Amino acid sequence: MGTPWDAATYDKTSQPQQAWAADVLARLKGIAKDATVLDVGCGTGRVTETLLELVPEGRVLAIDASPEMVALARQRLGERAQVWRQDVLELDLSEPVDAIVSTATLHWVTDHDRLWKRLAQALRTGGRLEIQCGGRGNIEGVRDVIEAAASNLAPQLLGWSPWVFAGPEETEQRLRDAGFIEPRCWLQDRPTHPQDVAAFVRTSILAAHLDRLPEDQREAFAEAVVAHVQPPLDYVRLNASAVRGSQPQPAKR
Repeated sequence: MGTPWDAATYDKTSQPQQAWAADVLARLKGIAKDATVLDVGCGTGRVTETLLELVPEGRVLAIDASPEMVALARQRLGERAQVWRQDVLELDLSEPVDAIVSTATLHWVTDHDRLWKRLAQALRTGGRLEIQCGGRGNIEGVRDVIEAAASNLAPQLLGWSPWVFAGPEETEQRLRDAGFIEPRCWLQDRPTHPQDVAAFVRTSILAAHLDRLPEDQREAFAEAVVAHVQPPLDYVRLNASAVRGSQPQPAKR
């Protein structure tokens, strides 16, 4: 079972995620207007809605593992996009797509070897991958605050993380191994000032931590983290651009 999300609060506080996503969508400039594009981790559909403008004669598919996010995305998008609940590691499309986009999502997927192979299978040969997610060093200061709060209030969370914050080097190799060619990966510092820091931290950062705690421990833990987090939040984004090759590339020796 996936992490339960407060989709309504996320929708109201996701300005940072939308700003990061704008960088990714800009990399799709020139995509065919009739292309079929898959949005992996669509959240409440705000980025998906912008993606629709890039392919006015095409199709947009959107998946998310959260039923709460999917419900809100369907309300926003209606019949303009096909939205369904899906674990990306189990993704199996009936037909490959022309492009895959993902923003602020894939660091929540714990098996990156399976992840990139599954995305490669969903793309046609020559199809494009454009993603951005948390990368090496992401919210390091916030993670220190979380660990300190755990040591005092929630020892069962010590040393635990719901995220994989990979670096560009290992990601490029994983992409090659999965069948992508011309992979280009890089890190980008994105210091972030959420409009509502408390709501943003509780919703965008602590959702999985709070779900792991008994209900009577959640509020004190969240308050302890929020009290010691100081903006700007030290976000680091991992970007990846690649093209689907005709077959997996041999691993480097």
